[in-house]
Amino acid sequence: MNFEKYSAYPPVEIAGRTWPDKTITKAPVWCSVDLRDGNQALPVPMSVDEKVAMFQLLVSVGFKEIEVGFPSASATEFAFVRRLIEKKLIPADVTIQVLTQSREHLIRKTFDAISGADNAIVHLYNSTSTLQRDVVFRKNRDEIRAIAIEGTALVRRLKEKNGNPGIRLEYSPESFTGTELDYALEVCHAVMDTWGASEEDNIILNLPSTVEMSQPNIYADRIEWFCRNIKRRDAVLISVHTHNDRGTAVAAAEFAVMAGADRVEGALFGNGERCGNMDIVVMALNLFSQGVDPKLDFSDLPRIREVYRKCTRMDIHPRHPYAGELVYTAFSGSHQDAISKGMKANFNSNGGLWAVPYLPIDPRDVGCNYEAIVRINSQSGKGGMAYILETDYGIQVPKWMQPDFAEAVQGVADRTGVELSPSQIHDLFHSEYVTLKEPILLKKCHITWDDMDPELNQEEATSLSCVMLKDEKEFSFEAKGNGPLDAFAKGFVNTSGIEFSVEEYAEHAIGHSAGAPAIAYIKIGTADGRIAFGAGIDSNISLASIKATVSALNRLP
Repeated sequence: MNFEKYSAYPPVEIAGRTWPDKTITKAPVWCSVDLRDGNQALPVPMSVDEKVAMFQLLVSVGFKEIEVGFPSASATEFAFVRRLIEKKLIPADVTIQVLTQSREHLIRKTFDAISGADNAIVHLYNSTSTLQRDVVFRKNRDEIRAIAIEGTALVRRLKEKNGNPGIRLEYSPESFTGTELDYALEVCHAVMDTWGASEEDNIILNLPSTVEMSQPNIYADRIEWFCRNIKRRDAVLISVHTHNDRGTAVAAAEFAVMAGADRVEGALFGNGERCGNMDIVVMALNLFSQGVDPKLDFSDLPRIREVYRKCTRMDIHPRHPYAGELVYTAFSGSHQDAISKGMKANFNSNGGLWAVPYLPIDPRDVGCNYEAIVRINSQSGKGGMAYILETDYGIQVPKWMQPDFAEAVQGVADRTGVELSPSQIHDLFHSEYVTLKEPILLKKCHITWDDMDPELNQEEATSLSCVMLKDEKEFSFEAKGNGPLDAFAKGFVNTSGIEFSVEEYAEHAIGHSAGAPAIAYIKIGTADGRIAFGAGIDSNISLASIKATVSALNRLP
């Protein structure tokens, strides 16, 4: 890899930069470029119907400025803009934006496309970068500046001829990050002068990293320098349009807002040419996660993903921030344990601030549920399995039993090499503990209480009679104890000769209704050091505890 063929991007000479000390306290003006920049990067561009569906999605999310296309570039783009206008599909509070190069015939066709629109932004651009001036256009600084001036003057004349005060100008010195700062400022000043920009009739100056060429902090330095040196700051809205060639488009846009930018252009899920545009979903939800109203509604991300996939034929990576299938999921045992504890603590916090380890936002806020937070494979631990059983099935496996079940789950995961679904984990719990019938089977069990006065709290007031099978041989016994479990243990030991003691015990109802079944968990031990765990389920808690004991006896090594 010949790294010597590349040179470092030059830093900005700026004294006393202020943006690193700033925080973002409100959302910028958002502009979606899905229908233009995102569309032109698709292997199969959207049809007019697909573009209408995408436009309606963007409106429902809350975008007030939407770049709908490059109408002078193709018949489909032109037809789409005309449909929006003629079918009155543009809400009164939404402004469409159309892109055009600074060329006369393209500008005129663009105005034909937006005829009849109440509000529209004409987005004019020409490339100003050193490389494109020298290699592509072979023009000097004055000639490139003249292109911007001529285009702006024509847009101004056509607006006046149109008589529509709802038409605004946006100008982009394309490849701003490849343009000398003083020259980019010079060209923008010329555009402002030609337009007659004022506080009452301001224009949008969009400063794109058409190709991301530097660390995001340097881009922020360029934006702060520009905001400091623009001659009429009140006459312009500073907009940024970052690309993701270095993987830092979101950071660059956030830093740019801290540096003074008023407006941000981007696309859903980072769609766009090469490595994509700045991901508006990520940046907006970054603000949301810091307690800032993003002014965009992503409360139903599953629906947004579905429309996006259908219209663009593009997929979303399972690790995509906020929107990916696996971003709220933990497979790691330690992460699962932390999430499980955090969820319980958060639900008990009486409306406090969200604070759950490994989950920067509540998945429910973006339309996701808790079912997939914890998923089980060979890397998972006891806490994850317990979380799934409790969350999905109401089975609260006690801590002292969780390692035993985890070993069983990991054994299956190791053998199969695949993820286990919640239903598979539930079925495994039942097969391991609840439905065991060999070598011991409880056929019948009758319980009576001899204590007529509960206040006396007499010992051995519970009588029990059982019929059982062991190795297909039937036997029965009667016994007394201070409860059903004590009576069963005494009777079984005396009859079978298998001695054991109860070391741990827990029980609870599965659900909250009066008729909810009960589940009992037990840990038994023998004199020679063997231990076993069992579980039993029954509508009668006493029978559930006896079934759990039989389960543990069947699992004795």
